[in-house]
Amino acid sequence: MLISDPEFGEVVVRKNAMSRSVKFSVATSGRLQISVPKYTPDFLIKKYLNTSREQIRTKLNLKDPTTQRSRDTKKKLLMKQAKSYLPYRLEYFAKKYGYHYDRFRVSHASTRWGSCTRHSSNGSTTISLNIGLMQVPEPLQDYVILHELAHLNHMNHSAAFWAEVAQHDPKYKIHRKALSTLNPGVWTISSNMLK
Repeated sequence: MLISDPEFGEVVVRKNAMSRSVKFSVATSGRLQISVPKYTPDFLIKKYLNTSREQIRTKLNLKDPTTQRSRDTKKKLLMKQAKSYLPYRLEYFAKKYGYHYDRFRVSHASTRWGSCTRHSSNGSTTISLNIGLMQVPEPLQDYVILHELAHLNHMNHSAAFWAEVAQHDPKYKIHRKALSTLNPGVWTISSNMLK
């Protein structure tokens, strides 16, 4: 659950049956996170937040809420762009090179540009592509798509896998190296970076 706060921006609220007290921490997203007992009413959470502001400011290293809001807005935009573009680009290459996959999904993994999963229960395949691809040039997007499609035939990084990738993307080594210098997360420019 998220609550909006004028000072801290979006605050992550985690209700936990095992919690006996209220605890503040920094979520992986950089937001303020409050862990509370499961049945704590929202008005008490907000009251506790208001009475603990000074303690939160001094004890936790929080990211600037403006930067976080900017990141959240950009993430929503990238998600929308990815959902409208990536499935069609994936389908284009799948048809062009004779690949078949069962499912496609858009992800926001922090470390992977894409993945190809074969489900052991029924043998179906899912290709996931990261919204971060919308921040890189098209040749790098295409490399990731072709990389994941090649996994449909080779669920490893063997010589045969790389030969198949090279068949469809002769410059794959250049594209792979360029991607290795980037991060699939959502990029934002903070005011500190501009100084």
